[in-house]
Amino acid sequence: MRNFIIKWVVNIFALFMIIHIVAGVKADSWGAIVVAALILGLLNAFVRPFIILFTLPFTILTLGFFTLMINAFIFYLASKFVKGFEVIDFWSAFWAALLFSIISSILNLLLTPKVTIRTDAFRCGPYRAPKDDNVIDVEGKVEK
Repeated sequence: MRNFIIKWVVNIFALFMIIHIVAGVKADSWGAIVVAALILGLLNAFVRPFIILFTLPFTILTLGFFTLMINAFIFYLASKFVKGFEVIDFWSAFWAALLFSIISSILNLLLTPKVTIRTDAFRCGPYRAPKDDNVIDVEGKVEK
């Protein structure tokens, strides 16, 4: 729940920056920005994967460029759901979605708690012994 709130606040801040950078994106109030950030997150989580799945051949054909068009469509679609949040045309949505992705990715990288994965647990072969003392290492030697 904490990570969700952090990412939502990051998206709110990123959307606030986008409104001041891209000329074709406008919001009437803070409430519209907060709701638009929530709707963008929900559309990216639930609708975007299906659109990408159905357009996968075209995305492969365009070497991934069509994914940028999908992001712009999702951004434009969010403006249709939120009253007070307006995206004027497709190209405004395109640049806003591109900048939104960059800004929110950088902020999420800086602010989201880091998850560490222990990789030394997977290297327990003959060349590297485990670091834990609680592990019993059994070798198959025959005594005569």
